[in-house]
Amino acid sequence: MPNSISDASLTDVLCDSDSELGSVDTLERGSTDTLANGCRVDTDAAKRLAKRLFYLEGFKRCDVARHLGKNNEFSQLVASEYLSFFDFTGLSLDRALRNFLKAFPLMGETQERERVLVHFSKRFCHCNPEALTSEDGAHTLTCALMLLNTDLHGHNIGKKMSCQQFISNLDGLNDGKDFPKESLKVLYNSIKNEKLEWAIEEEELRKSLSELVDEQCEAGGKRVVRVTDGSNPFIAIPLLLNAVTYKHGVLTRKSHADMDGKRTPRGRRGWKKFYAVLKGMILYLQKDEYKPDKDLSEVDLKNAVRVHHALATRACDYSKKQNVLKLKTSDWRVFLLQAPSEEEMMSWIFRINLVAALFSAPAFPAAIGSMKKFCRPLLPSSTTRLNQEEQLKSHENKLKQVSLELEEHKRSPPDLTPKSKESEEYRIKEHYLTYEKCRYETYISLLQAKFRTGSDDLDKIEASLFSGEGKEGYLRKTQSSPSISQEMTTMHIKSRESELWNYKDIAEDAL
Repeated sequence: MPNSISDASLTDVLCDSDSELGSVDTLERGSTDTLANGCRVDTDAAKRLAKRLFYLEGFKRCDVARHLGKNNEFSQLVASEYLSFFDFTGLSLDRALRNFLKAFPLMGETQERERVLVHFSKRFCHCNPEALTSEDGAHTLTCALMLLNTDLHGHNIGKKMSCQQFISNLDGLNDGKDFPKESLKVLYNSIKNEKLEWAIEEEELRKSLSELVDEQCEAGGKRVVRVTDGSNPFIAIPLLLNAVTYKHGVLTRKSHADMDGKRTPRGRRGWKKFYAVLKGMILYLQKDEYKPDKDLSEVDLKNAVRVHHALATRACDYSKKQNVLKLKTSDWRVFLLQAPSEEEMMSWIFRINLVAALFSAPAFPAAIGSMKKFCRPLLPSSTTRLNQEEQLKSHENKLKQVSLELEEHKRSPPDLTPKSKESEEYRIKEHYLTYEKCRYETYISLLQAKFRTGSDDLDKIEASLFSGEGKEGYLRKTQSSPSISQEMTTMHIKSRESELWNYKDIAEDAL
């Protein structure tokens, strides 16, 4: 798989763009070295680079973000100087944000994008010292507006966020106080009536992002390759025409739980047969048979399911039908999917989980400010820019973090009645941490198994997992074994998931 754009290639970009500037060439080469390793800070160089980025002198708009979001002093200076070219005086936060997002595509790793938004928040407060919030508060509101934009204008299934929900989600996040409700209502209506527009230059993005699809197939096998989506990372279901198809076949779907694990209304729980296509990080559920050259209909897009940060397991607690797998998405929607055979069911589980493990971008940092109630962190839908080894390391770090949080959480249970609000919050958080621990264990085991196989061919990886001790031993060991070398780690969480599945009595109602 191709790696993301390296600092070395970044140097080449700058050197090429500086070659026409004569004596400035040496200075900017030095600035690029500083950008890469953070060893030296040159304020004058930062100002010159910021000016060139703003006026696009030797740079494209899609080059801007990666110069502003690095975690070193020079990049922070460049970002600060770049933001000084914007005048947000007298503008509301949403209007200032719209102007800022139109300047360049906000691309890069999750942490890099957030650093850029931190600089935006600082500049907004500097231009509006009378604003009723701090820099941290402005940053919290900025992130909230982007998430609201996704909820109201994305392709999410389920109810859209109401104004009251938007206000409640921000309780206590203005340095421990509440934001003015009237201001939040104005911001909500602004985003609802006019979605945030992202700066996109298709031709430049195609040239800048070299990590496109490698569609090579060997002997009919599907290869694990990298797909980079340069569009708005906050909007769901992108149309990646060149995305790789990892699997397709007939699946019968049952909607089991809506967003946030809320039980699906009885009228929408029926089984429906689809032709399923796992393409990129999206599972398309089409009414007609799959044809590679056929355009997707509006209905196909409506039924599509994102598999970023998702987890597929065998639905061992569902006995009415055979060969049923359970797919839990990043927003905690749950689908039951029946395959024609046991082999097909296991193949779908393996491929969905491996694609999610390989391509899901790292989670956003925790929200800024105090929280009155537990909220799951945001899981980005964009494709990771880490290579496979870095992706595995990222999952391992996240597993350590979640495991420590779970241990700490269990050491301090609430000393209150079982039906109290605090007890409910405690139970919800414990359920979340346990599920996340299982998910990251699965991702890690699958990536380790892929490295042991030494191939990007999904057919070969799948065959190596299924060939160990035969079908009987394989199915028996999936109930308890966490080791992928013992045939299939994606199934080791089924016993724990059986307990988790009682959350909010979803299973009791649906089964």
